[in-house]
Amino acid sequence: MKRIVIVGASAAGLTAAETLRRRGYGADLTLIGADPRPPYDRPPLSKQILTGSWPAERIALRSPQELARLEADLRLGRSATALDVAGRRVRLSDGESIGFDGLLIATGVAPRRLPDSDLAGVHVLRTLDDALALRAALLAGSRVVVVGGGFLGTEVAAAARTMGLQVTVVEPEPVPVRRPFGDRIGALVADLHRHHGTRLRCGVPVHRLRDTGGRVTGVELSDGTTLPADVIVLAVGSAPATGWLTGSGLSLSNGVVCDALCQAAPGIYAAGDVASWHNPRFGTRMRLEHRMNATEQAMAASGNLLGDAVPFAPVPYFWTDQYDTRIQAYGIFPPGAEPRIVHGDPSNGHFVAAYGHDGVVAGVLGWNSPRETRTLRRLVVERTSWTAFTTAPTLSPATVN
Repeated sequence: MKRIVIVGASAAGLTAAETLRRRGYGADLTLIGADPRPPYDRPPLSKQILTGSWPAERIALRSPQELARLEADLRLGRSATALDVAGRRVRLSDGESIGFDGLLIATGVAPRRLPDSDLAGVHVLRTLDDALALRAALLAGSRVVVVGGGFLGTEVAAAARTMGLQVTVVEPEPVPVRRPFGDRIGALVADLHRHHGTRLRCGVPVHRLRDTGGRVTGVELSDGTTLPADVIVLAVGSAPATGWLTGSGLSLSNGVVCDALCQAAPGIYAAGDVASWHNPRFGTRMRLEHRMNATEQAMAASGNLLGDAVPFAPVPYFWTDQYDTRIQAYGIFPPGAEPRIVHGDPSNGHFVAAYGHDGVVAGVLGWNSPRETRTLRRLVVERTSWTAFTTAPTLSPATVN
């Protein structure tokens, strides 16, 4: 291959470029990124950047010198607008067309918005610029409503409460983070936030945003109540950034559809948040918006682009930090999975739960228990029998639900 093009210059794209060079690929390498900033880490955006405990420079993934050593053609601040699979070319927002022999797609996701939400005071959080703008708004406001009680929404709520603001989380499900962890863990997350002074309105969808002269003034809920707000944060999920691939001929369904090798078409691979691939370890298709997966999948996809032909079959890992609590998870947590406590006790804030699905241990979740959670990860790796596991006399697990 004389030229490999990587579209997406965040964690997955950067890792792919570094992997290619480390594996000995010495020909032309182009890295295209819509964000004008050099690659940076995203998990701190909803925590350390929002609270101001870290300066923005700290989240840079590599120094200018390290980027220079890649000897890559960096096209930052320009997005891909179209892909010609047959002609092996990527068209950019500035009109340029770049040819390739190999292509890796790592364009990530874009935040979803509510209808009629293009108002002053309404924020989403995906980029560093988003985080800096939201921090400035939090410093100037006092009443914050976070729409969405998933991981991002609850992290933003925790950061805003740490800053001393009045915070309300609105979530249509009965508890936060119900997906993927279920009602009991969701209730514990709700208790954690209430303990720190966050108000929660769960089980009530948003009807509309209210405004005066184009500036948001509150959130009207489906029950007719209105929550006054100076700042509204929309954390209602995200969509794979695949619009530029429409009409390319690639299969697009909740991301770029790939096989177990992360290949979408001959010589075209995908990695990170945008990739939907078949994970042979769990026998299912998945798309993961997790920081660790961005790195691991980019390494695997790059290796397969170079000819490895090794299926990508990881045990997913993700975490969230909220106040003084870290929740870590390994594996998958399908609807209907059965959770059981296997270590510790939720009442003292330190425990591990295992989740059974289709007869095996599918996932483990740790609450302020990093060492024990890492140890019990082997249950997922080994696909331990759920029946044998839950009937072992030495465990005596108590049901979480």
